[in-house]
Amino acid sequence: MKNLTPIIGKNLKDIRIKRSLSLDDVAKLTNVSKAMLGQIERGESNPTVSTLWKIATGLKVSFSSFIDEEDENLKIMDQDNITPILEDNDKMRLYPIFPFDAQKGFEIFTIELEPNCNHISTPHDDGVEEYVIVTEGQIELCINDKIFMLQKGNSIKFKGNKPHSYKNANQSKSVFQNIILYYK
Repeated sequence: MKNLTPIIGKNLKDIRIKRSLSLDDVAKLTNVSKAMLGQIERGESNPTVSTLWKIATGLKVSFSSFIDEEDENLKIMDQDNITPILEDNDKMRLYPIFPFDAQKGFEIFTIELEPNCNHISTPHDDGVEEYVIVTEGQIELCINDKIFMLQKGNSIKFKGNKPHSYKNANQSKSVFQNIILYYK
């Protein structure tokens, strides 16, 4: 599995420099400390999913713009060769299957939730839509305090700028595909 920490750091620094932003500027835009941003850029810290979302939202870039390292016309992905991003005490694993494509405006993840995992997602910018397809187990998706029970084979689409969370209240792992469509 590939170590994403240096890739995330390089991409964050590239985005910051391309926009002529200082670490202080990025800290103000993202509500992530200057020290943490510096550690991420140097590859000394592996940021959580929540931290990456804060940075992505503040900089108005896709989540996967931090983890993409190549541009190819054909890409076959094997989840076994993708290092997951861990969250919620390692009870949530996020696999960046197809990172953000600027021309198409979307990215695709596989997300695994262990039993009793409740992941609270940071609301995205206006115009962002999420598509969720449950492929294993069941999840409780809470959007704006309304709960939707989804099981294998169920799908849902919603506006990503609303408060939302994903919960696995079962005794076995739940898995879903998450497609995030960004406004153009």
